[in-house]
Amino acid sequence: MPKRYLYIWFGYLAPDRLVKINPELRNGPFLLYAAEHGRMVARAVSPALEEEGITRGMVVADVRAIFPDVKVFAAEPAAEEKLLKDLAEWCFRFTPTVAVDPTDGLILDISGCAHLWGGELPYVRTIISRLRKGGYSVRAAIADTIGAARAVARYGNELIVEAQKQSDALALLPPVALRLDDVTLQRLNKLGFRQIGQLLSIPRANLRRRLGEMLLYRLGQALGTERELLKPVQPTPVYLERLPCLEPIRTAKGIEIALERLLEMLCARFFREGKGMRTGVFKGYRLDGETVQISIGTNRASRNAAHLFRLFELKIVELEPALGIELFTLEATLVEDVSEAQEALWSMPGSNQTAIAELLDNIAGKVGAQAVHRYLPQEHYWPERSVKEVSTLGEQPETEWRTDKPRPLHILSRPEPVEVMVALPDYPPKHFRYKGEIINIVCADGPERIEQEWWLQSGPPRDYYQVEDENGARYWLFRLGLYGDRKPEWFLHGFFV
Repeated sequence: MPKRYLYIWFGYLAPDRLVKINPELRNGPFLLYAAEHGRMVARAVSPALEEEGITRGMVVADVRAIFPDVKVFAAEPAAEEKLLKDLAEWCFRFTPTVAVDPTDGLILDISGCAHLWGGELPYVRTIISRLRKGGYSVRAAIADTIGAARAVARYGNELIVEAQKQSDALALLPPVALRLDDVTLQRLNKLGFRQIGQLLSIPRANLRRRLGEMLLYRLGQALGTERELLKPVQPTPVYLERLPCLEPIRTAKGIEIALERLLEMLCARFFREGKGMRTGVFKGYRLDGETVQISIGTNRASRNAAHLFRLFELKIVELEPALGIELFTLEATLVEDVSEAQEALWSMPGSNQTAIAELLDNIAGKVGAQAVHRYLPQEHYWPERSVKEVSTLGEQPETEWRTDKPRPLHILSRPEPVEVMVALPDYPPKHFRYKGEIINIVCADGPERIEQEWWLQSGPPRDYYQVEDENGARYWLFRLGLYGDRKPEWFLHGFFV
């Protein structure tokens, strides 16, 4: 199959990115600058400013002298590089092979792809139209070689260069279209070469002697006599499934069907490889170029498609299809091994751990993962240090929970001081003041003395009391230190149900 390439040039990539962030800049004069030899130099200018004769490379001070009201922003090469890579990934819906041409171009190997859109012309027009609707200024061209497609897209007026006709398409273009260095371009200008066609009739030996090997190499790449290799963009996620749509999807039911199919494909792969999903992202690529997504997390690795679907289903309402979604992807961003014993739990009756994991996943999907916590005991006497928070159900306790003494359901992470009135030494208080409110105690139990481990820190012990007020509310209070050593300090440390 003969090779065909599509080159897409984003002539105003940096300004377009800024306009998408700040829509008020649209159609206005502004530029992006970078420091160069102690001066601020324009790295990109808006179309409105370019129409006034301001070009890339001008000193910002000179531009401000001409247009005092021009808006100036710092260039962000890293953000522009990321945007170009994101656009390359967006193009995967049109071809599996896409490469980035720094700093504002994309190269698509479209061999065998265009017929799916009815030919090369509707194919390239579809891509251009969607990118322009997304807010990008683009030019594009299709040719047999990367060099010819790039040259025509940037400096020509054709959309399609017919097969084996690249020399005709290049003939009227300026030499700068060949990706030559500045020194070679200056030599060509001095020698009077204004079009590439003037070079085609000169013997190669003469061109090599006067202008160097690079000119022949770039000319050969454009004409197809020199091979040019692509470095395709590789999708970073390993566990990723894609589902393109013949027609844009706008309904919740259509989104659910797409999600079910993607889960079936991804979970089938998990079964083959003994893996399971811990976190996943479901994305929809819309016609307007925007991407919408929802994500989930599980307490343990899962490859049960029905369970994972229920977690995603809770968030489908967050997806805005707008004009329609044309491509769905499901990516497992965190994957872990799944044991055979764990997998068997799905079909066993009374599998408590699995039921708990499913319940926690459903709760987290509704109220947020940050609202669900799991605690295990630790070997510490101090109550606030006797428990630790863990993130998964798989982690097992290193010690047993203490059940010989009552403990409140809610323990404060830091004891809060309270004012008390004590009738007798070593007795619980008659009342205490907490957050400005006087709480009268009608019954109490205690004390329970708790001391800190001597190898951690030396300090006074705590005497804990369970107290109940006249409304039936129960509190956990303690006195710090031994009575009589000094003025006693009292603290509230928890609440019983």
